[in-house]
Amino acid sequence: MPKQNNVLTKPRDCHFCKSNVNHIDYKDTQTLRRFISSYSKIVPRKRSGVCAKHQRKLATAIKRARIMALLPFTTK
Repeated sequence: MPKQNNVLTKPRDCHFCKSNVNHIDYKDTQTLRRFISSYSKIVPRKRSGVCAKHQRKLATAIKRARIMALLPFTTK
């Protein structure tokens, strides 16, 4: 019989909704680095605990910061 994972995870509150942020600034690299993995990939929504609306805005801000050379595309 396959093992079943019966662990229910509590949904986390969105960091940006709690602090009432409407605009995610691409120049705020300290905040954006929290949502990037060690391999410079954007952390998925389930792991970061961000709502869908802010995940889309976060991805856009990270991509803009990468193009402006504020964040790296990859790590060495």
